[in-house]
Amino acid sequence: MRSAPKLIRPLLVLALLGGLVLAVSGCGTTTADPARGRTLFVQKCGVCHTLAEAGTTAEVGPDLDDAFAAAREVGEDSDTIEGVVEAQVAFPRPNNGNPAVSMPRDIVTGQDLNDVAAYVGEWAGVPGAKPPEVEGGPGAQVFANNGCGGCHTLAAAGSSGVTGPDLDEVLPGQDAEKINEDIVDPNAEIAKGYAANVMPQNFGETIPANELEELVEYLQESAGKE
Repeated sequence: MRSAPKLIRPLLVLALLGGLVLAVSGCGTTTADPARGRTLFVQKCGVCHTLAEAGTTAEVGPDLDDAFAAAREVGEDSDTIEGVVEAQVAFPRPNNGNPAVSMPRDIVTGQDLNDVAAYVGEWAGVPGAKPPEVEGGPGAQVFANNGCGGCHTLAAAGSSGVTGPDLDEVLPGQDAEKINEDIVDPNAEIAKGYAANVMPQNFGETIPANELEELVEYLQESAGKE
């Protein structure tokens, strides 16, 4: 039997999850706060998933823009996508050791889950989506665009991520070459107390050279200053 065309597959997934979606959240979550959901997504989910509007580029789990683009293209609305996301997080597939098809339980729950699902429902698969503009110059924008604040604390950027080292503590005094190396080859030297292979390994390819230079300059000038 031939497999369903690619355009139809997201709709089949949505149909199969329909009952589960209704059980979890009905048609959207009226008390959800997508803005708060964005912050939670970057901190909790962005270490595994790519989502353009969040500025996250991780490749551990599925690219959420790719996952929902076709469904959105044929008319599925944000509420439906929100419900699917909420159901998939609340009832993930059993962990089989492959993060591309399974994820841990209880990454976010309760109101946090409502907010994250509403945020992803609003932005996943939206053509041309990109992170909002931030103050602080071009380097600050590169920091935001690539979701760095989801993992790292940097007072100047207003970020408080704890997945990776606190940049206000570890970067002061480092030269540009060392900061650049930490970005493009994060496994070269792992900070004590943190795991390898968490930070994306492809920033040297995904961040253009001029933007990487702006990011390094911004980090040198900003870390530890506020």
